[in-house]
Amino acid sequence: MSFYDAVVPAYLQMLNSVTGLLTKAEAHCAARKIDPSVLLGSRLFPDMLPLSRQIQLVSDYPTRGCARLTHSEVPSTPDTETSFAELKQRLAKTIDYVQSFKPEQFEGADAKDVTFPIGPGKTITMTGQQFLSSFSLPNLYFHAAIAHGILRHNGVEIGKRDFLGAN
Repeated sequence: MSFYDAVVPAYLQMLNSVTGLLTKAEAHCAARKIDPSVLLGSRLFPDMLPLSRQIQLVSDYPTRGCARLTHSEVPSTPDTETSFAELKQRLAKTIDYVQSFKPEQFEGADAKDVTFPIGPGKTITMTGQQFLSSFSLPNLYFHAAIAHGILRHNGVEIGKRDFLGAN
């Protein structure tokens, strides 16, 4: 298996899965006459980020992951989305971005160093494999799972298959 095959399909699976979750959440709000901003602002606990920010982070980890692993410039993505449509558009742009990478761009990336910020004025360096398996994918799955939990907690009829992106 190439490193590309370990990276890109995993990112795309979660991006497509979360897009499906948002589609169901949007339908849930429409069917129950719930103001979408209420659901988008929902949190599992007061000190956690709201659903809208969880989705933005789901978009950020694949974008930054592909860029850092291929030593490309990390695109700037302002967090300005306030609706389901805008969040789904952000995810669609991220999917397009991830799909734009070619397998040869990832050749040797598993062994190359990746240096990235971990707070104000702090960076850490890991190999590409360590970055993917210890940082990028766990963070992606965490924020996708929290988004799923927020939606489920608020009555959106979703389950494990929706999280996994199964049809």
